[in-house]
Amino acid sequence: MLTKQIPKSEIEKILKELPEKVDIEEMMYRLYLLQKIEAGEADIHEGRTLSHSEAMKRLSKK
Repeated sequence: MLTKQIPKSEIEKILKELPEKVDIEEMMYRLYLLQKIEAGEADIHEGRTLSHSEAMKRLSKK
């Protein structure tokens, strides 16, 4: 898995949305979530998606 770098402006945006006191775990979770969302958007842009029926087939195998 490639690690995508997060622009400083995105981190600043997250910081502004947080309360004055926040747990490190909460900050780490938000950065993790941002990374996953951006990776998903990149997958969509690159055409790495499945149709609903393809996803259901894969899930039914498990």
